[in-house]
Amino acid sequence: MKVYFHLNIEGFSNCYVIVNEKTMQAIIVDPGIITHQIIDNIEHSGYTLAGVLVTHNHGSHVHGLKVLRKIYTPQIYAADWEVAGEETYILKDEGTIEIAGLSVDYMSVPGHTPDSMVYKIGNVLFTGDVISAGRIGSSNNKFSERALINNIQQKILSQTEDTILMPGHGPPTTVGAERLYNVGINPPETDKREKLGLI
Repeated sequence: MKVYFHLNIEGFSNCYVIVNEKTMQAIIVDPGIITHQIIDNIEHSGYTLAGVLVTHNHGSHVHGLKVLRKIYTPQIYAADWEVAGEETYILKDEGTIEIAGLSVDYMSVPGHTPDSMVYKIGNVLFTGDVISAGRIGSSNNKFSERALINNIQQKILSQTEDTILMPGHGPPTTVGAERLYNVGINPPETDKREKLGLI
């Protein structure tokens, strides 16, 4: 398996092209924009686009689907039917699917959005906006924030520390790094002292 990174300048979001060199098939994660580079990545290498994984239905992660569906006919996987209507294969809770000859684990991690999905292929997690390097996704209220933190701790930080996180925004990171340094999970010492009434 190889993972190619593409930056969507318009939304500063990450799009990933995952390829299985054995089957010569590809998967796209979060097509916020479809560029010539992404098409070249697939076409010049002779890959067949087998599927699209959507982490959540926000524009900077799905706008490229319109272009993509004019060129290819991949199966689209998401937790929100509105991503692609009847062409959306709806995912719920947790499970495993096979795409492009690869085993893809998926898990629902709501909090940033109700439809947030995280995908695991090998030792790589594609986390969308659930968690990124040093921070967690935004949420609308304290209840959603607490649910998000609990979901991250149970489903993501429970993975082995060398598990690689490929977020929807920003650089890659690891589970080990986020356990130690993510301020959304581990607030700075001053915040901890304030909460305890020590300062």
